[in-house]
Amino acid sequence: MLINSKNIVHKMSPFYKLCVAIVLSLTLLVSNTSVKAQDAAAGGAPAAAAAAPAGGGDAEKGKTLFTNNCAQCHAVTAEKVVGPGLKGIEERAPSKDWLHKWIRNSSAVIASGDAYANQVFNANGKVQMSSFPNLTDADIDGILAYIDQAGKPAQVATVAGDNNSKNAGGAGGAGPSTGGPSELFTFVLVALLIVMLLVLGVLLAIVTILSKAVTPSTTDGTLAAASFGQRLKTGLSDAFNNPTLRSIVIWLFLLVVTKATIDGAYSVGVQQGYAPKQPIAYSHKLHAGQYKIDCNYCHTGAQKGKSATIPSANICMNCHGVIKKESPEIQKIYTAIEKNQPIEWVRVHNLPDLAYFNHAQHVNVGNVACQTCHGEIEKMEVVEQRSSLTMGWCIDCHRRTEVNTKDNAYYDKLVALHKKESKDALKVANIGGLECSKCHY
Repeated sequence: MLINSKNIVHKMSPFYKLCVAIVLSLTLLVSNTSVKAQDAAAGGAPAAAAAAPAGGGDAEKGKTLFTNNCAQCHAVTAEKVVGPGLKGIEERAPSKDWLHKWIRNSSAVIASGDAYANQVFNANGKVQMSSFPNLTDADIDGILAYIDQAGKPAQVATVAGDNNSKNAGGAGGAGPSTGGPSELFTFVLVALLIVMLLVLGVLLAIVTILSKAVTPSTTDGTLAAASFGQRLKTGLSDAFNNPTLRSIVIWLFLLVVTKATIDGAYSVGVQQGYAPKQPIAYSHKLHAGQYKIDCNYCHTGAQKGKSATIPSANICMNCHGVIKKESPEIQKIYTAIEKNQPIEWVRVHNLPDLAYFNHAQHVNVGNVACQTCHGEIEKMEVVEQRSSLTMGWCIDCHRRTEVNTKDNAYYDKLVALHKKESKDALKVANIGGLECSKCHY
C-alpha cells in the first residue's frame, strides 16, 4: 500500500498529533527516569541521619524493649497516657542509677521512703507501675537512649556513593531503596512505548483507508463511481492483505494475550488487598494506633510459637470488663462468653499448607517488626493483607535482610567464615535462608 505522507498528515492531523504527542511524552518520561537514576547513583539523594544516642545505650534495641514493655502506659513525648510522658526523663530523675532501680522495682523504691519516688507516685494517682526485674542495665540504657533520640528532630545529611543503594527500611530490611527507578519500571515504560508505536501504525493505516474511501486516489473514475460502502470494503480488504499491517495487528494481539496470561498466572493464590468483614468491628487503628497497645499483648503466640494466635475473649475482657460495656459490639463478646462459644474471626493472612512460617523465629530472634509483613497495622480501621506473601516476596526479604550478630556469640564463627569470602554484611540468605527445606518440608 502506497502512502502519501503529506496528504495523510494533512487529512488526519488530529489523530496524528495525538499519537505523536503520546509517543513523545513516553519518550521524555523514559529519558527523565534515566537521568534521575543517574543522579541518584551519583549520590545526590539526601538521607536522614539518626542522632547519636545519649549515654551509650543501644537505641535500636531500646525501641523494641520500649514498644514491648512501656508503650502501653507511656509516651516518648511529654504527653501523659496512663503514666507521665518520658521526654527529658533523665534530666528530671535524680540519677541514672535511680532510674535503673525504679524501672526494675518501683514498689521497693517507694517503700524505702525515697522523696522523689513518692512525689511521682502521688502525682499520678498512686497508680503502681509494673516492675521489670529482668531488664539489665544495658537494656534500660537502651530504652533511655531511644527516648532521648525520639525526642529530638531528625538531622538531614547527604549520603554519597554506595549508601544510596542501601535500604531505608527498619526491621526486616523491607524499606524502599534510595536509588533510581527499578529495572521492571523502566522495562514497563519501554514496553508501553513500543505498544504506542504499534498503535500509531494501526491508526495511520486506518486513517489512510478512510481517506481513500472518502477521496478516491485513482484517476480512472472506477472508485469514484462506487458507493462509500464499496470503497470502504475495498480499503479494508487492501489493509488486511497488507503483510506489514497484518503483522503489527497479530503481534499486538499476542502481546496483550501474553501479558494477560502472565498476570493471571502470577495472581493465582495471591490474596493481597483481602479485607473481610469480621463478626465484631474491631479497630486496630484505635487500639494499636491511638492507645498504642502492643501487638504481643493480644497476639500472645508471636514471640513464643509458630502462630501469633487469635486473641481469646478473656483478653478482650481485661479492658472491656469495665470499659464501654454498653457498646453493641462489646455485647457480642459478652454473648459469646455466656454461650461458651468462640468468636468466629475471619483469618486474613493465610499461607498454604506447603509453606512453613514461624512467628517466634522472625519476631523474637530476627527482631522483625509486625509492620514489615502486615503493613502499618496501627493505621488500619479494617485489617487487610498488605503484602503479597508470595515465595518471591519472602526470598527477596531474606536476600536483603542483614543478620543482627551484635553481642551474639552464636554467629561469631559464621561471621568469621563469611568475611573470608565476602566484604558484604552477613545476610539471612548466607545462613541458609534460601534453602528449600527451610520453608518446605
